[in-house]
Amino acid sequence: MDVRRLLVLTLIAAVIASYFVFDFGRFLSFEYLEEQRSALRELVAARPLLTGGTFFLVYVLVTGVSLPGAAVMTLAGGAIFGLFWGTILVSFASTIGATVAMLVARLLLRDYVQRRFASQLGPINRGIERDGAFYLFSLRLVPLFPFFMINLVMGVMPIRAVTFFVASQVGMLPGTVVYVFAGTRLAEISGPGDVLSPDLIFAFLLLAAFPWVARAIMNALARRRALRGHRKPKRYDDNLIVIGAGSAGLIAALIAATVKAKVTLIERAKMGGDCLNTGCVPSKTLITSARVAHTVRIAERFGLRDAQARVDFPAVMDRVAEAIRTIEPNDSVERYEGLGVRCVQGDARIIDPWTVEVNGERRTARRIVIATGSEPLLPPIPGLEAVDPLTSDSVWALRELPERLLVMGGGPIGCELAQSFSRLGARVTLVDMAPRILPREDTDVAEVVAEALAAEGIDVRPGHEAIRFRGDGSGGVLTARNADEEVDLPFDRVLVAVGRRPVTEGLGLEALGVRKTSAGTLDVDAHLLTSVPTIYGCGDVVGPYQFTHMASHQAWYAAVNALFGPFRRFKANYRVVPWTTYTEPEVARVGLNEDEARRAGTDVEVTRFEFAHNDRAIAESARTGFIKVLTPPGRDRILGVTIVGPHAGELLAEYVLAMTHGIGLKQIMGTIHVYPTFAEINKSAASAWRKAHAPERLLEWVGRFHALRR
Repeated sequence: MDVRRLLVLTLIAAVIASYFVFDFGRFLSFEYLEEQRSALRELVAARPLLTGGTFFLVYVLVTGVSLPGAAVMTLAGGAIFGLFWGTILVSFASTIGATVAMLVARLLLRDYVQRRFASQLGPINRGIERDGAFYLFSLRLVPLFPFFMINLVMGVMPIRAVTFFVASQVGMLPGTVVYVFAGTRLAEISGPGDVLSPDLIFAFLLLAAFPWVARAIMNALARRRALRGHRKPKRYDDNLIVIGAGSAGLIAALIAATVKAKVTLIERAKMGGDCLNTGCVPSKTLITSARVAHTVRIAERFGLRDAQARVDFPAVMDRVAEAIRTIEPNDSVERYEGLGVRCVQGDARIIDPWTVEVNGERRTARRIVIATGSEPLLPPIPGLEAVDPLTSDSVWALRELPERLLVMGGGPIGCELAQSFSRLGARVTLVDMAPRILPREDTDVAEVVAEALAAEGIDVRPGHEAIRFRGDGSGGVLTARNADEEVDLPFDRVLVAVGRRPVTEGLGLEALGVRKTSAGTLDVDAHLLTSVPTIYGCGDVVGPYQFTHMASHQAWYAAVNALFGPFRRFKANYRVVPWTTYTEPEVARVGLNEDEARRAGTDVEVTRFEFAHNDRAIAESARTGFIKVLTPPGRDRILGVTIVGPHAGELLAEYVLAMTHGIGLKQIMGTIHVYPTFAEINKSAASAWRKAHAPERLLEWVGRFHALRR
């Protein structure tokens, strides 16, 4: 404990001890006030400044240390100073005292509470940062909530002291006036409880409802302002128009059609979007072919000699195209029109909050959902355009395997494609300006993947900043800076995988005033509603997670809120978000990881179990990797899991289910897992946690019991 905390604790303890030892509470009782009312008034008349100042300081001390007696002092303010001066003194003294109490709670408790309950407090913190003044103002208006508890709670929340002071000053004023006025009529009441009659409490509750009503009114005015200048149609062609037929758009349109709404789905390119045509499906098909080629190459490890395979790269790419064609019917125009969705191909432009134009035709709908996805980002590096860069969108058109492939970007896409092309026979250099690959994962996880890539012959170069390119589409050289040294990296083709950006251009959003974030994504609220109250967004165009499964997840909320918003709205839930990087070894993750916990100062316990101890992993010569489970110290509640190893994505599902439904490690340990399977590693990790928390003292006594029985 630092010196400041120790001093504050000592001071508070001294004040509280003095309060009880010297019975100062008798001076803050209703009976004392009633007995001394006349004498106190005479003292005020004789020395108003001294009396007022003393009263003010005592009130600040009482509220600042959360001692009982504030209600009586408020009555005393009216009884001895009158309504006007009593209100002034009590109002400012109570606010200053409350702010002191809040700051004391912040100093003594905030770090511990935020660390201890990091996962639960995340959404609450964001709500307080956004609307803390509003919530505090509402609580201050209702005297049913003990003010000292409000001070304590707000002290551990991320609310600014100035915001706390202003909201408290304004919020407590009505109650202060009521109490001070009651103090001026002290002869008519027999105790503080008489002030809080049922009628008065009801009035306070109505008063507390006022900010919520006011907020609804303000939201309605904001909606009217956003729609000002646009003429609302008398009738609509559709209930919903969805722009973009990727994962998010397809799900949104499907939900609308399922509930018998009339829906139009607009796509400018191919149905299925990135996931089907340029993302998940082709990349995982390529990864599988590359894995088979690699397995043949290392067949001697499995006792198979003279195994060999010649990579037919055009045939590999034909297999990729075949996988797309096989899945294509599920996302086709024919299927969706059969389900009741009107499908249109073309570039959509939003004309007004209810109207979309495509191919010269205008259609109206009560609500619009934007699900236009994202596209690869090309950084502004001199000479990049001249070398005809490949991206995760265009690489699938290759028919000839590059002899030397330079991959820019050490994120999941870059690592997956670098490993795949290397296994198919290309000499691959992986470059990233970050100090390590996979920066969203734990350091030890990234190190395992980097070592695996390097062991397969990939030249992994983190910490290399791209300076310039020289050459043309048939090859060239990248000059990169590593520390103070410049190096030249030759290549035949370059694949850029440094990130993706949301697709928003050409939709007419600027003219409508649809706000965007600094990242270029649509700025949506918790219900996925944009700043224009008829337009929703979901998927990559919204973020913050650029995953197919998250796009589908958001699409449900966007579609349901768009169709049924006036009656029932749902906040998108991001509490448990899993993802997987499909390198070998795979990396799968859900919830908090160790690096994040360290940066946030969150106290966690890490349970780790190696794949090398799993019998199925030994049998399959797949021993590289581990599982890490984060829990609160001494508890089995799961805060996050990272798995690096074979089938990590599938193994993660058990933890996603557990975190979603509040299942702890003890219950996972008590679940039967088939032997021998990789899934047993989940039970092994749970058993390792349980072993670390074995009741040693109890076991000693149990051992003595058994010894006696022998």
